[in-house]
Amino acid sequence: MENLPYSLAQQIKDKISPRTPQIALILGSGLGEFAKHIYNQLTINYSEINGFPQSTVPGHQGQLICGTLANKEILCMQGRIHLYEGYPASSVASIIKAFKLLGIKTLIVTNAAGSLHKEMAPGSLMLIKDHINLSGFNPLIGRNDETFGPRFPNMNTIYTPEYISKAQSIAKKLNIHLHQGVYCMLSGPAFETPTEVKMCQIIGADANGMSTVPETITAAYCGMKVLGISTITNYCSGVEGGSPTHQETLETAAKATTNLSQILTSFIGEL
Repeated sequence: MENLPYSLAQQIKDKISPRTPQIALILGSGLGEFAKHIYNQLTINYSEINGFPQSTVPGHQGQLICGTLANKEILCMQGRIHLYEGYPASSVASIIKAFKLLGIKTLIVTNAAGSLHKEMAPGSLMLIKDHINLSGFNPLIGRNDETFGPRFPNMNTIYTPEYISKAQSIAKKLNIHLHQGVYCMLSGPAFETPTEVKMCQIIGADANGMSTVPETITAAYCGMKVLGISTITNYCSGVEGGSPTHQETLETAAKATTNLSQILTSFIGEL
């Protein structure tokens, strides 16, 4: 496992050469359609990369797309992996570490999330300013390789303040309402109970999900800048009568893709 990031990076480099993207984008549940905005696409199925974890969830296509967006070369994960699929957090970390070895300096993470407040309705977008990790796992557990980052990384500005300000400014120019809040990760795959939802509200969360945190922790550890945006696909259990399903997640995420696409395209263009 310790050598996996090096192996993944070499295989990806061999397949995308001579392209050298410095921006990576992870598309969450139901957001795969965003990839159609990427030009000059080179597509690599995860199965073509030895050791690369495979996506098993509907709404996650499971492929890397290297191409151009807003005149920038990007590497896009069209579908992520989750802890609830049975993968250890270190598997997620290996992917992000491989991105660092490829020269990636910016990571943009998206996800589908449930709202903990009636004011943030399904179909809206939330800019992630911080997170709470209730998954029970940390991707940095295990032997540390100083090549990637320090043993005890600081997480004070894990979501890059400069990027938060830039995304807010872009959304305002586009006349798109962009909420801002704290994302709380639970392991899943079961949705939270109403009492668990109340707990998350009490400790300061604004939206709940089952991903993103392992990638973000690893990216910050690796010295990458991070932007995170959640697509609000449902109300959490007990909030405004919420009774979430995965089908609702996929359908609502797809509807919100237009606004998300505008923000991300403009953001990448300004980097």
